[in-house]
Amino acid sequence: MEPKRAAAEKAVAYIHDGMVVGLGTGTTAYWAIQQIGKRVQEGLHIRAIATSSHSESLARELGIPIVSFSEIDGIDLTIDGADEVDLAWNVTKGGGGALLREKIVASASKRLVIIVDESKLAPQLGRFPLPVEIVKFGHEWTLKRLASLGCQATLRTFSSGDGPYITDNGNYIADCAFGRITNPQILHEQINQIPGVVDNGLFIGMAGSVVVGYRDGSVRELEKESL
Repeated sequence: MEPKRAAAEKAVAYIHDGMVVGLGTGTTAYWAIQQIGKRVQEGLHIRAIATSSHSESLARELGIPIVSFSEIDGIDLTIDGADEVDLAWNVTKGGGGALLREKIVASASKRLVIIVDESKLAPQLGRFPLPVEIVKFGHEWTLKRLASLGCQATLRTFSSGDGPYITDNGNYIADCAFGRITNPQILHEQINQIPGVVDNGLFIGMAGSVVVGYRDGSVRELEKESL
């Protein structure tokens, strides 16, 4: 079985009747939503909040009941993918363009389960450019301020070439190539202090579990290590 799918199916086993479930965004989260849809069709009763319009559309197609934050008091469990995970479970997210909604949902969750394949594991974050959601106004200046932190900051564009990528919230995304992030907590704070930044893709101390799928077909839940 494909590693991402195997990790997703293991994580979905944590879902029980009556839960409010956060649905992630991206290629790995896709498999989780598919498996959740299958369980709902088999009789699982849950409610869900999606982190993107794409995930919400997929969930509705599969018969997963979607609710809004006005209808719930919190989220029991969120399953989402990641672009990178370090040994202490600091996570980089936002490659799929939904980092802000993913962070809102994660912060409202009692437990965040991160699902990845082994290629996303790293001793230190930074290999994958850090996504930062920024407002349109003055974005040129915001990019310069981000670059002053020691990265190459590039405005994300649509793969079709149709101009800057627009998030579901109507903002831009800056992809910031640091190469190596030595202190994720400090960098998170520095980035979010820049006017024009909405939030960044560093998820610090938010993951409650990390489930990894391997090329040999095995799946395991990682043990957290101190850095």
